[in-house]
Parts: sequence; structure tokens; C-alpha cells
Amino acid sequence: MGNIQPMITLHDISVSRDERQILSITAHIPTTGITAVIGPNGSGKTTLLKLLHGLIEADEGSYSPGSQQLGSALVLHHTPLIKASVRCNLAMVRDSSSNTKITESDIDSALASVGLSHLKNQSALKLSAGERQRLSLARAKLQRPQVILLDEPTANLDPSTTEQVETIIKNLALEGCGVIFTSHHLGQVQSLSDQVVFLADGQCLEVSNTENFFKHPQSDQAKKFIHRELGWK
Repeated sequence: MGNIQPMITLHDISVSRDERQILSITAHIPTTGITAVIGPNGSGKTTLLKLLHGLIEADEGSYSPGSQQLGSALVLHHTPLIKASVRCNLAMVRDSSSNTKITESDIDSALASVGLSHLKNQSALKLSAGERQRLSLARAKLQRPQVILLDEPTANLDPSTTEQVETIIKNLALEGCGVIFTSHHLGQVQSLSDQVVFLADGQCLEVSNTENFFKHPQSDQAKKFIHRELGWK
């Protein structure tokens, strides 16, 4: 995975769509441990992940390291799979650190790490939602990225499957891979993340240790958001 940069520095980043600004941000975002990006609907969470991965470009501003230097893997809420076996869906993955194809042993290890070894010959399109998500995480892991970007990784999953995915995320971080994920579930954010990035109206209002964020939110928007989502006074 190489040497992980401890921070992504974004300076005067502006992203617009249909002549409407959807992201305007200056921030230092941690790339070690597990970082949760949270905020109201439409605050720019998914846009930020796409920007960091290089799927979209900023209209103005700069960030460092850039998407190529960052070496990220992105798992969106609906990640497409090819019409082939679970194993074949991993066979075309390339190691982002060396741009080489991964080995059969790598595939076996990745499948085992997400609990899908027994389904390796099954069609990927027949997997359940939770199994698809675990396959997507295996595919991301095989790229050996410095940072994995996850857009709502447990959305629409049952509690048991959610717990499985959260365990995989924790293991990725323990192995030295940074994780940045978006979530609407603040209970999950509290239990899973080390740091929080709070967005509102396309702006980054807070970057904080998770415990400090929930105990001592600094912005009025964050206080209102926590109160609305968790019912805190």
C-alpha cells in the first residue's frame, strides 16, 4: 500500500453542476484510520469522494496529494459487477501501486478476508446485496490502495450483514489502509470511525476526532444535525 499520506489538503476547491455550486471546501482530511464524512442530504459527501478519487475534477482550487498520487479505490453505493463468476470479477483487478495483475493467491486471500470463498464459482449477479458489497470490498482491497473511499457501505443492509461489512472495514484499517466513508447512521459513525468530517451546504465546517465531535460540536449546523439525528439536547 506504500507510504500513506496522513492528510489530504484541499485548498479553495469549488465544484459546480448545472451552474450551481455543490462543493466549496478548504480542509485537511485524514487518510489514516477510519474517517466518516457526514452531513445532511445534498451536503456534498458523495461529490467529495468522487473528487478525491479523480472521477470528477474541481472547477477551481487544488488538492494534494492528487488522485493519482493518493492511490485510492472507490466503492460507490451501487458498484457494477460483470456477468461472470465471483472469482472472475476479481481476476481483472490490477495492483494500483505497481499496475500489475494480481495473482490467484491474492484472489483467494481477498475472498477469504470477506467470507466469500465458498461462493467463488457462483455468478456475481446472483449474490445478495450484502454479498455484492463484500465482493466490492474485496475488489477494492486487491488494488492495494493507500485509501479506500466508501459511499454508504452499509445502506439497505440488514443488521447482521451490516456488522459483517463493518468488521471488514475495521480489518482494512488494521492492515494499514486508510478508510474514508460516508454514512447517514450516526450510531455507526460513533462506533466505527476515528475522525469525522462534517459537511453542510457543500462546505466543510468541522474536522474532528469522533468523540470530540459528538461531545463538543463547534458549529451551529453540526449541533442541529446531531440533535435532529440523535435527539440530543
